[in-house]
Amino acid sequence: MALLEVQDLVTEFPTRAGVVRAVNGVTFSVDEGEILAVVGESGSGKSVTALSIMGLLQDPGHIAHGSITFDGRELSALSDREMEEVRGNQIGMIFQEPMTSLNPVYRVGDQIVEAILTHEKIGKKEAWERAVEMLRVVGIPSPEERAHDFPHQMSGGMRQRVMIAMALVCRPKLLIADEPTTALDVTIQAQILDLIYRLRDAYHMAVLLITHDLGVVSEVADRAVVMYCGRTVEEAPVAELFMHPHHPYTTGLLQSIPRLEDDSSERLYAIEGTVPDPLEVGEGCPFANRCAYAADRCRSELPALSPVPGEGHRSIRCFYPLEVH
Repeated sequence: MALLEVQDLVTEFPTRAGVVRAVNGVTFSVDEGEILAVVGESGSGKSVTALSIMGLLQDPGHIAHGSITFDGRELSALSDREMEEVRGNQIGMIFQEPMTSLNPVYRVGDQIVEAILTHEKIGKKEAWERAVEMLRVVGIPSPEERAHDFPHQMSGGMRQRVMIAMALVCRPKLLIADEPTTALDVTIQAQILDLIYRLRDAYHMAVLLITHDLGVVSEVADRAVVMYCGRTVEEAPVAELFMHPHHPYTTGLLQSIPRLEDDSSERLYAIEGTVPDPLEVGEGCPFANRCAYAADRCRSELPALSPVPGEGHRSIRCFYPLEVH
């Protein structure tokens, strides 16, 4: 059963040069207890999609079209006060860089307590005890002492664990993790991903994982949505996506990953060309100028996001998927 459904979402940012559609017709769903990864290179609209869901867009950014349905409620129709009740309570979020997300002048324990008291009517003492227990759950040693620390007294991995504790302390149904391992070294990345995976099972929550790292996707996700230029271009179960990518962009991403068993002296594969300026994207497929299979139709007409025949859990936005070739 779908917990979150995003349908034809369009998010715009008016500028002096014109209107930038950072998200342009994105469609996907997240089932209860599922980990869905949203993948794409920088500027593809992943983080703006997450901020649109959370109602955290900064002016002049706004949702121009589409619907965001969470647990049967249309989020885009909620008032600011109603959205505040959803945010942090039913949907938690981990941001990219914890040092800029945590308040530098408040103890981390106090910041978690504030998240609890915002949504629940309990005493400060009980809230502090819950905050300490949550720090223990996310693997912070000596949580009674570390709860009194300020963010700058913690390592990057510990700060990220504090962010996870703050996001999960009210037991949300959905966790949105926006590049949760970007600023961490490889060892700590693995620990954070393992923690998210285990907490998903423990709390029976869904996870929307925003990332550009396909290695992360293969490690923890059940399904993946590939975005390019603000659009969904392919959606599939992770195993199928890695074994048989259909969209030329997805194939290019997978081919550009270095492999330990590859001992050839050839240069690493790179997708030719550059991502187009969002103000200059034409009527056709935004990937057409970089695609080896593009035809005249691709440059003048935008393909719809359509189910792949015979593959019920898969969809693609392409006139000439690689299976044709």
